[in-house]
Amino acid sequence: MITLSNSAKQQLDGYFADKEKSPIRVFLSGGCCGPRLSLALDDAKDGDSSFEANGYTLIAEKTLLEATGTISIDMTEYGFSVDSENPISGGGSCGSGGCGGGESSGSCCC
Repeated sequence: MITLSNSAKQQLDGYFADKEKSPIRVFLSGGCCGPRLSLALDDAKDGDSSFEANGYTLIAEKTLLEATGTISIDMTEYGFSVDSENPISGGGSCGSGGCGGGESSGSCCC
């Protein structure tokens, strides 16, 4: 399952105000803190699960959802925050931030 907060919906509403809505993919990307959850505009593919939340289509690979459990998309002062019910294992660490460990919930210091 993927959820979308009201504040994230408002940000997306502003972005899509003069555009046709596209599906939003949650995917695993790399970074200085190891793997983290990110967002991109994309179409559904074989092997994806699709969810409707606050008027948006949210998609992710079924295997990713099995590993993460529920994914929550929210808005912070720094942009979108994508967090998962189950931590994502990673091997990276940040030099000056606070991650340093081997796990990230998706909202890393990077």
